[in-house]
Amino acid sequence: MSIQALREQRAAKAKALKDLVEKKDWKPETDQPIYDAGMAEIDEIDARIKRITDMNERVARDTLENSVIEASERAGKDQQSAGAAVYAKWLRGGDNALNAEDWQTIRNTMSTTTPAEGGYTVATEVAKTTLDALKAYGGMREVADVLQTSGGNAMSFPTSDGTNEEGEIVPENQPATDQDVGFGTAGLSVYKYSSKVVAVPWELLTDSSVDIEGFVRGRLIRRLGRVTNKHFTIGTGVSQPNGAFTAAQVGVAAANGSSQVALVTYDSLVDLQHSVDPAYREGGNCRWMMNDDTVRIVRKIKDGQQRPIFVPGYEVNVPGGAPDRLLGDPIKVNQNVAKMAASARSIGYGDFKHYTIRDVMAVQMFRFADSAYTKRGQVGFLAWMRSGGNLLDVGGAVKVFVNAAS
Repeated sequence: MSIQALREQRAAKAKALKDLVEKKDWKPETDQPIYDAGMAEIDEIDARIKRITDMNERVARDTLENSVIEASERAGKDQQSAGAAVYAKWLRGGDNALNAEDWQTIRNTMSTTTPAEGGYTVATEVAKTTLDALKAYGGMREVADVLQTSGGNAMSFPTSDGTNEEGEIVPENQPATDQDVGFGTAGLSVYKYSSKVVAVPWELLTDSSVDIEGFVRGRLIRRLGRVTNKHFTIGTGVSQPNGAFTAAQVGVAAANGSSQVALVTYDSLVDLQHSVDPAYREGGNCRWMMNDDTVRIVRKIKDGQQRPIFVPGYEVNVPGGAPDRLLGDPIKVNQNVAKMAASARSIGYGDFKHYTIRDVMAVQMFRFADSAYTKRGQVGFLAWMRSGGNLLDVGGAVKVFVNAAS
């Protein structure tokens, strides 16, 4: 059976389970076995899709020299773009491979001025493609508010919590009461990130059939995506971004001795959801964020009617699709969120759009062809990017669940 057919089968099964869970007359003795069987079937379909996908990737990997599957990636490459063409030319031959016309193209397509000899400030469109592709790593870029700035100077954003403010009734001929608004500031600094050096064999550079741009960008995206997502999630805020789970207020803390060191109850999830002010919840952007291992745990939780609170999603990226849902809101899996353990901030809930990621648009690339690489028959590439993040909200847009300490 093809992947498409399996996906259609999974979608149909997920929709049927959604209807089953949401029906009014849930009967645990008859409906729960149907739900369990359906979830087991979905898990089996997912496993079959993964096996086929892994096989296809293995075939693709084996067709490329040195068994490097990333060489076949094209991740949004625009073959007709002058900037992308010059970028690929520079990857293969370095600065000396570019003529005067190429350098003019660079000047016309960069977000900053021409760099010194030995470096290449990536064209704006190529940089944007790289930043867009980072969304696939971890999940924070998918749910946060992302902005680009041309420079990396320090920025402070005003903050104000108005969730407890209200107006008044004023009797006739009486003055209105004064109530000043309190303001604070939250910083949004950027930090310099390195991809670490990516070594590329000469064979790949000289093979015209290999998408060298896709190869290099794939490696850079993986490395930069992993480290920045980790910091946007659990960064300490000291010499690195302040992570969403670090900055968020505690919505629910499990009591010690409550058997929740590595578990969470239905009541705690309800309490966490309602710890976020309705002003945020009614905006339509609230969601859950957790590690996939935590998803495994919450999938088994039932409400007071013994009805599963987890509803499987289907085909998120197609019209009519839906993500996995918990208590009516979507789940975003982020592997950098802590697994359930003693005192772990293991579940987040709220409007993650109040977490802001700031990118400095210029991406600086360097190419190394010195003896350290020549003796290995390689060329080295290194990318630098500047990025930062912080939760720019003081009203409690995002709250976290903390497991019991013991």
